[in-house]
Amino acid sequence: MKCIPQHSRTATRVTSQRAFGSLAVAWALTIGSPAIAAPGDKAAVVRTLASRIGTIVGAASSCQNIARMRIQTMIDKFSMVIKDAASSEQERISIVQQLDRSVAEGRRALTSAQTDCATAERQFADLERSIVSSGPVDSSGSASAFAPVPMTPPPPPPPAVTSSVPPANSGMSVRGVTDREIRFGIAAPFSGASRELGRQMKLGIDTAFNRVNDAGGIEGRMLRLISADDGYEPSRTGAAMAQLYDRDQVFGVIGNVGTPTALVAVPYALERRMLFFGALSGGEVLRRDPPDRYVFNYRPSTAEETDAAVHYLIKVRRLQPRQIVVFAQQDAFGDSGFAGVNKAMRALGGGGTSVVRLNYKRNTVDVDEAVNQLRALKQPVKAIIMAATYRAAAKFIEKTHDLYPGMVYTNVSFVGATAFADELKLLGPRFTNGVVVTQVVPAVDGYSSAILEYKTSLAKYFPGEAADYVSLEGYVTGNLLIQALRQAGPNLDIERVVDSLEGMRQLDMGLGTAFSFGRGEHQASHKVWGTQLDENGRYQAIDLD
Repeated sequence: MKCIPQHSRTATRVTSQRAFGSLAVAWALTIGSPAIAAPGDKAAVVRTLASRIGTIVGAASSCQNIARMRIQTMIDKFSMVIKDAASSEQERISIVQQLDRSVAEGRRALTSAQTDCATAERQFADLERSIVSSGPVDSSGSASAFAPVPMTPPPPPPPAVTSSVPPANSGMSVRGVTDREIRFGIAAPFSGASRELGRQMKLGIDTAFNRVNDAGGIEGRMLRLISADDGYEPSRTGAAMAQLYDRDQVFGVIGNVGTPTALVAVPYALERRMLFFGALSGGEVLRRDPPDRYVFNYRPSTAEETDAAVHYLIKVRRLQPRQIVVFAQQDAFGDSGFAGVNKAMRALGGGGTSVVRLNYKRNTVDVDEAVNQLRALKQPVKAIIMAATYRAAAKFIEKTHDLYPGMVYTNVSFVGATAFADELKLLGPRFTNGVVVTQVVPAVDGYSSAILEYKTSLAKYFPGEAADYVSLEGYVTGNLLIQALRQAGPNLDIERVVDSLEGMRQLDMGLGTAFSFGRGEHQASHKVWGTQLDENGRYQAIDLD
């Protein structure tokens, strides 16, 4: 690491403070903010500025004659000031969230006619001029921290549109959106031990997209899904996300697979204000409180699934907490499953029980150490809750089934129910019979209108593909996004889609439960279904209560 002289570090701090001070003063004077009355607390100043500047930027972003590049430049510059003012990452995120909320309020003010584009243009131009005139200083004391923002005259109004399909974004350039298509990406395993999860998730989303495309798309635009293979390895996820964002220029991502990979993908998407929708993950990184603005989930959390499994084993099967252990992947996915079991045990009065965890390494079927740990336990074990993928889970059952007659095996939906059943059927009927899997969608062999529509569409667009729990989840996820895109209207951008999602209430898709989002709720479903394999390897519905 290169050593930076002390005088250089001091100069850098002084430069940063001067840059903050000059910009904060200029912006506060421009918008008449009282925040500058307390210059000692930089975070408080910038938080107040975020509320005022955000509404101006939000209104401007809804106006056709204000170039998107000007708006993005303003957001980028203010983001630098936020970073300088915040004393911690948590504080920075909190201020950014305040900015996001204010941007949304500004957009709503314009659409509800509380302001107009002439006013928005004037206020936004004042902000731009304040950046130039404030003259942030560099280390030599000259005003050169930011380049002046070009002030281009607004373009002439667009010609009247006679077609039923309006021009894409009415002159605004939005990543991944053209007159003809809206591009989304999926970063998932399409190779390696967990590749079936990625393949099935993409299959379900493609089925939903193909169905709406055949009906004319979204305001005449076709939906397109582009895949990037990360092999379910976090070390590859950054490159996969960069491919989708930089090379493929996607509007957002949908259906990414995995919790350990989400630890990389979610921050990447948030830094770029990119929609991160409907991941195949129950991890807490996707479920912040309050929720991250651009992250939305369809499925219940892993903790909710393991809670249902613990409830079933203790209340329905009448087992004691000490008779239950956990077999889990040794990463964030396994951690979330183990934490969910512990939490559920405490809630049911088993807080004095130390839950045993048996581990295996991700993307392997090396379960021998876990089996040896189980055999070494002194306590009687009657049930195992698994947070594992299909091949490892099947291998663990294969190696322990005959050692523990009557053992109850349960797994969460991320296992990949169909692939899991296929692995067990290769071992024989005694290995399938009685295995429980919690699900985040209803049984695929049901006859509700939603399930029949999914199976009909799957057969039409992908002949020969069998109905599958993961592809059904992808299909439902795709249709949730389609609903939000329709409600967002023809002039798509990220903020309109987020506002559309946050306004979604009690959507009935025919699955037996209604789905809702809100500003404080970015998870559509909390419903967990129970299924159990019979000796023929077919899932039968069971009551978890």
